[in-house]
Amino acid sequence: MRHRFPVVFLAATLLLAWFPGFAQEKRGLPADGRESENTGNPHPKDDGTRVSVLGYHEFSASLAPSQMRIRTSTFRKQMESLKSLRLPVISLNDFLAWKRGTKFIAPRSVMITIDDGWKSVYTDAFPILKEFNFPFTVYLYKNYVDGGGRALTTSMIREMQQHGCTIGSHSVSHPFPGTVKYHARKGETAYLTFLQKEFGESKRFLEERFGQKVTTYAYPGGYFNEAMYPVAAEYDYRYLFTVLPGKIRRGLDNRRLPRYIIHGNSDLHFEQATTFKALRGAEALTGAVVQTTPHPVQPEPGSRIESRLPVINVDLSGVESLDPDSIVMRVSGFGKVDHHYDPDSSQLKWTVNRRLRHRVCEVNVQWRLEGRTKYESPMRWSFLIEREAAYQVGAGE
Repeated sequence: MRHRFPVVFLAATLLLAWFPGFAQEKRGLPADGRESENTGNPHPKDDGTRVSVLGYHEFSASLAPSQMRIRTSTFRKQMESLKSLRLPVISLNDFLAWKRGTKFIAPRSVMITIDDGWKSVYTDAFPILKEFNFPFTVYLYKNYVDGGGRALTTSMIREMQQHGCTIGSHSVSHPFPGTVKYHARKGETAYLTFLQKEFGESKRFLEERFGQKVTTYAYPGGYFNEAMYPVAAEYDYRYLFTVLPGKIRRGLDNRRLPRYIIHGNSDLHFEQATTFKALRGAEALTGAVVQTTPHPVQPEPGSRIESRLPVINVDLSGVESLDPDSIVMRVSGFGKVDHHYDPDSSQLKWTVNRRLRHRVCEVNVQWRLEGRTKYESPMRWSFLIEREAAYQVGAGE
């Protein structure tokens, strides 16, 4: 996203020298990644509109949240936040028409994407999206469709298509960066064959199976390089999404469109995605934070603090039959910490003893009940450090 067009042009020139077979583009996007003349406005001007693309993966009502898995209840609260903030959720088709310069959309818009094809898309997310009437796009990789177990089935996907779901490609095998680099080291011909299979077979499969033209692609693992651009163009992929966070403006290079990957254990990216600067006379919009914990904590979930040496406090008075000796507190950057528990007030405390260096601090607290050997589900939350304030004189003292 930070490259300038002259740098892209130079890199593309070097690429053509490396892959002589790509010297003549067959079709698709021109070298600068903008719309070609046969797709509408060849150089659509920035109209001031900004789009946040949300990227999800797996959902669960019971499994512990992680970077790639979000609790179903949290996802619902995020969808409620979009509605409360009056942020319109647009379809992929509306996004593409706006990007081509043939359609106007709300100046602050959101698009929802979901990667991989987990069954929980159908069982957990789909009912909520249908309830809110929010369109969404699922980026599928061929080998996982009808893969059994926790994978989406063809019938599930077709049903979702009847209720606002569109399809995009996520490759054939979902190769991770190490796999892609391995094939690149095998030489130009082998690498080209590998890329053509991942891009081409996936597109053919999805279009034949689901009856929808596929022109968008989400890079597996977010990994991409310029050798992929001409292959994507060969198979008429016109819009390719990364995992780099940021707002999309109309004139942005279509081969590396940003997305906010929403983590299940942190609100940071969702807050950033729903934060918009003042635009066209409208006031700036502060992003949403939707974390909750079953017991009171300080700093509060999703809150912003100025001190880099805060006191972390948990009120466990609501836990019956708590085994105090079993309590474990972990803090990001510190690991397991030596906390203090007051049995009279049921307050658990720890004072950060080394200035927090990162913007997000995550806390994990877990305990057992008396007479039991198994730990209860961990209580997790995070809070944010206001870096500007934190570095002022006296901050954190």
